Amino acid sequence: MKIFRLTLSALLAMSCAAASAAPTSDEALERMRSMKTTGQSLDMKTIPQDGPTADAIRENLKRIKLPEGFRIDLYAVVPDARHMAVGPSSGVVFVGTRKTDLWAVTDRTKNRSADEVKRFAPAISFTQPGPCFSPDGFLFVAEHNRVLVFPAAEFFYEGPDVAADIVVPTGELIPRDEESYNHGARVCAISPDNKLTISLGQPHNVPPKDKLELYAKHGIGGIVRMERDGSKREVYATGVRNSVGITYHPTTKELWFTDNQVDGMGDDTPPGEINHAPKAGMKFGMPWYGGGQVRTNEYADENPPEGLTPPVVETTAHAADMGLMFYTGKQFPEQYRGGLFSAQRGSWNRTVPAGARVMFTPFAADGSGPAGETIPFAEGWLDEETGEYYGRIVDVAQLKDGSLLVSDDTAGAIYRISYQGK
Repeated sequence: MKIFRLTLSALLAMSCAAASAAPTSDEALERMRSMKTTGQSLDMKTIPQDGPTADAIRENLKRIKLPEGFRIDLYAVVPDARHMAVGPSSGVVFVGTRKTDLWAVTDRTKNRSADEVKRFAPAISFTQPGPCFSPDGFLFVAEHNRVLVFPAAEFFYEGPDVAADIVVPTGELIPRDEESYNHGARVCAISPDNKLTISLGQPHNVPPKDKLELYAKHGIGGIVRMERDGSKREVYATGVRNSVGITYHPTTKELWFTDNQVDGMGDDTPPGEINHAPKAGMKFGMPWYGGGQVRTNEYADENPPEGLTPPVVETTAHAADMGLMFYTGKQFPEQYRGGLFSAQRGSWNRTVPAGARVMFTPFAADGSGPAGETIPFAEGWLDEETGEYYGRIVDVAQLKDGSLLVSDDTAGAIYRISYQGK
């Protein structure tokens, strides 16, 4: 019995020592910055791609309506899937969430469905990670109040430890006192002139007057740009309520973005927005306008400043416009090439729900602007008779074969839309 107690004590001591040796998230990041291991198991946990969850998602996809010749399939089961970044070399899809996970989605067999979904850099506890790639393969991750970069994510992602560095340290993307649970998700993109571009939603329904100067200084309720190392930060656009989708036009090289507008003003007002920001320093309507030309109640007695830029496209009120991208592939028919696909997550404060769909806006051949109305492209996640959501759509991305990926943070899935017609 004495020997058993000694052995048990030794095992407990070893267990405690191992637990105490596990690095914190910040310690793990510092180790990876120095190309050191974090002690994570090489046997990384994966998300099952078959079984009841996948079967239920596939069954729900029978509800989805698409233009003739298109089909939609389950690409991957990805918990809380939000914004996506497709690796320029491997095609591995990195998927952000509003939680602490960043997922790596791999189609190893190239049968256009994922074989493996696992957590990227599992030793790091992310905060609402939003990923984007540079053309040369650097993965940037914009968090609520930090920005990281993974220089060779497509190479290192197979294991738990990855090359990493800090672009914007914790607490320097926005002031610590301005951290909030509301409108805290960031999205990013690399501009054609190689600048890191990040949207910074402001946390209020309508920002109070005593915050306007501070927000304008830091780009909160706006869009900021900086060098890829975090230097030379500039406030690129202001007057934005909460943009959760930014993209650059491939021909004009100009910025386009969605904006989610004011809640609580009625089912059909104010409209959502798709905006165009071709140059730095532009000011949009918030807080004087709640969306489109609809004035906010809080600033109704004030004259708006001159030079505010209205939206190019007004969308369904409260449908929650999210991620967007210009289609550059060749798989889809001619009328979709060069056009803008955008995601609508769906409403929460309408008596008659709206959204949960993929929209399409045709664009002029020169990229100067829309060449027609914004119309539904994929819909059916919202049961219009019962008001029940079967999914909520967050982002769109293009695979190398020209098919379209669509993320759904409610069903926990990524879908693939392909063209099968002639």
